[in-house]
Amino acid sequence: MSWIRIWIHLVFATKNREPVLIKPIRTKIISHIIENAEKKNILISSLNGFSEHLHCLLLLNREDSISKVSQLIKGESSHWINEQKLLKSKFFWQDDYWAVSVSESHVEAVKKYIDNQEKHHEAKEFNEEIDEFMKKYEWQYIK
Repeated sequence: MSWIRIWIHLVFATKNREPVLIKPIRTKIISHIIENAEKKNILISSLNGFSEHLHCLLLLNREDSISKVSQLIKGESSHWINEQKLLKSKFFWQDDYWAVSVSESHVEAVKKYIDNQEKHHEAKEFNEEIDEFMKKYEWQYIK
């Protein structure tokens, strides 16, 4: 029997980083994503965000890939958001996403960071944060 334990911190944004995920809508979307993920055997440990993005800490299963899980979460949730007419205009997630592995020793710190997104973004805008991550981890855009 195979056994793996790979934690992933996944971040994805709304199309053009439009700030449409206001709190009551964001709360509904988060609840739906968690519920849908459970049905698809995707273990989400923490999920939260701000007006234009969501952070997700998840545990990959042995059959999963980051791109597959990202597509399942983003694709189904955008369909659901539009079906529920949560927004006045058609909703899309941005095509790209950011993902990084998380060591077991950092899981609790990442959960805390994700859970405190509103407070965190009072001090720092999302674009600013992405730029810092890009520099710190020497990330490059992949087309």
